[in-house]
Amino acid sequence: MVLDIYIALCGYRYGDLLALARILAIRAITLTATLIGIVLVTAIILGPTSDKLLNAIVNEDVRAYSQALRQRAAGGALNQSEIDALVAQYRDQLIRAYALDRPWYERIIPLAITILKLDLGRAGTITSFTGSNDVRDIILERIPPTIMFLTTATLINIALGLSLGPLLAFRRGGLLDRFFSIYSAISYALPAWWLGLMLIYIFVYRIPIFPPPTGLLSPNPPSDPLGRFLDMASHAVLPIITFVLATSGVWIYITRAIVVRIVEEDFVYVAKAKGLHDRVIMRSYIMRAAAPPIATNAILGLAGSLGGAILTETIFNWPGLGRLFYDAIGAQELPLILGLTYITALVYVVARMILEILYIFLDPRVRY
Repeated sequence: MVLDIYIALCGYRYGDLLALARILAIRAITLTATLIGIVLVTAIILGPTSDKLLNAIVNEDVRAYSQALRQRAAGGALNQSEIDALVAQYRDQLIRAYALDRPWYERIIPLAITILKLDLGRAGTITSFTGSNDVRDIILERIPPTIMFLTTATLINIALGLSLGPLLAFRRGGLLDRFFSIYSAISYALPAWWLGLMLIYIFVYRIPIFPPPTGLLSPNPPSDPLGRFLDMASHAVLPIITFVLATSGVWIYITRAIVVRIVEEDFVYVAKAKGLHDRVIMRSYIMRAAAPPIATNAILGLAGSLGGAILTETIFNWPGLGRLFYDAIGAQELPLILGLTYITALVYVVARMILEILYIFLDPRVRY
């Protein structure tokens, strides 16, 4: 029934729908192959490097263990031969735990295949807030802070772009357009990390409006749910302001550029010649034609927000996915890096498929 109504409204025939279904299936296969390729290439690139770094980690752990045993031996608990035997045993355990008894190319492919099955494995040194070293637990607990910070900031940017971009395009050359052209250039030129440091210095230490960047909560947060939420929100405001100031200019200018191209089309001049009100022209003629590229920008921006913002999250000590990526690279946690890469690529693939379907509804002329 719904299909029949859609066919009637959009003028599709069943043959057209079968062709669209075939194209969407090809897109799904292509994107899935891209996802597999990203994980395999990342694993192969990191493989030889991880081998050297894992050996360094093993040597450091063995050195600390040997030192602890020698302190015990000072009291007469162990002799030298017992210490050597225990150290050798500990080294063998670590080598087997990190799978260093096999060449890296024998470890990487099974690890990548396991991750593609969403069995993300366990991290070595990084743990979740509850102490779990399961990579899935670590990633899942970092998603809500990332949504609270980066997705909120992206939604604000999208709202600013949609509200200001068409207005500036329709009144291009005016005072408001010139002001936001300058603002966009400044916003694009400002590094988010530098802006974050400046805002922390001003609004945390010189004019203490916001709390210090201690992460999600204060060191001694309120125990009641409302108090904890307000405490968390107060910590999120400054990172959100930083990211919006550093990126909103690009969003506004891109939306303006998309709409400006359509404002110059002949059908818009015809609508003006008919005496239609500007609001009707904007809603029924311009925004309808601009919807596909604006939707592309918005959905890919939201998908990209789930990857986190490494530098901004690090500056504000915000425990999101960007900060986790930074920590995982620093600790050379290969399963965690591959897990994050896989999740980020998976979100992109899902967003692309949503766009492919959305194009059909936004522009029924789409026939591929």
